[in-house]
Amino acid sequence: MKKTLLIGALALGASAALTAPSYAEDYFPIISKGFQHQFWQAVKAGAQEAAKADGVKITFEGPETEAMVDKQIDMLAAALAKKPQGLGFAALDSKAAIPLLKKAQEAKIPVIAFDSGVDSDIPLATCTTDNLKAAGVAADHMADLIGGEGEVAVVVHDQTSKTGQDRRDGFVNQMKAKHPKVTIVDIQYGGGDQLKSTEITKAILQAHPGIKGMFGANEGSIIGVLNGAKEMKKKIVIIGYDSGKQQKGAIADGSEAGAITQNPVGIGKCVVDSLAKALKGETLPKVIDTGFYWYDKANLTDPKVAAVLYD
Repeated sequence: MKKTLLIGALALGASAALTAPSYAEDYFPIISKGFQHQFWQAVKAGAQEAAKADGVKITFEGPETEAMVDKQIDMLAAALAKKPQGLGFAALDSKAAIPLLKKAQEAKIPVIAFDSGVDSDIPLATCTTDNLKAAGVAADHMADLIGGEGEVAVVVHDQTSKTGQDRRDGFVNQMKAKHPKVTIVDIQYGGGDQLKSTEITKAILQAHPGIKGMFGANEGSIIGVLNGAKEMKKKIVIIGYDSGKQQKGAIADGSEAGAITQNPVGIGKCVVDSLAKALKGETLPKVIDTGFYWYDKANLTDPKVAAVLYD
């Protein structure tokens, strides 16, 4: 079945299902982009912490990988069928979920987006990192570390989510605007999968033997870059995004120059707190910036930075 037909069928199914008996008043399903990265476990921890503080019930789920757009749509349809009092949603595809979110809006179910927004004003708020700005900071550090000129490449998790688009564009646009002697020779998409991103990295390094640096735009992407460079025995400047045990270790041992960390626990808290406020009729800002830090070997143990890192 084509994707458009699938989405249409799910939207109709959700419309009928919204007449089903509702959960208790405090039920908020939180649907993330995946579960294969520790980032999402940290978001979940923050959401659970806020749920306890706010006295509400949540569920937290996501597809096995960030390439499973259709499975995430299934999860969204199933969550809406239970008539929740609110919904948290991190879209893998910024357009694919809109028909179902329209059904939520019609049923007066408040939606809070997180991490990745959607191409719609349906969400009352989006809890997110300023990914354009953060990736621009990564570009500045890359340019500085390679001496202001040379070839670099980018491995991104996808080109359908807002995080994928913004991290790619933030890096590319900053490099073009501020560092014109740095050439981005390739941009590839690995679905956030470590193994696929490793193979992509090896192919890039083979095609561009003079490359000086690579940027991995999420946890799975950067681990793939690290593994690919190690397998190819290439010494290049590597800059990442997010955290996790392997990436922290790579920064500590010098094989990765540094990375951007988001505030995943803060994102999770923001989603649940925003849903609780929405139920009380409070007005929310459309975008809630949850912040980011650049971290490297020099500030890896700084209390402010360590507080937003995870294993």
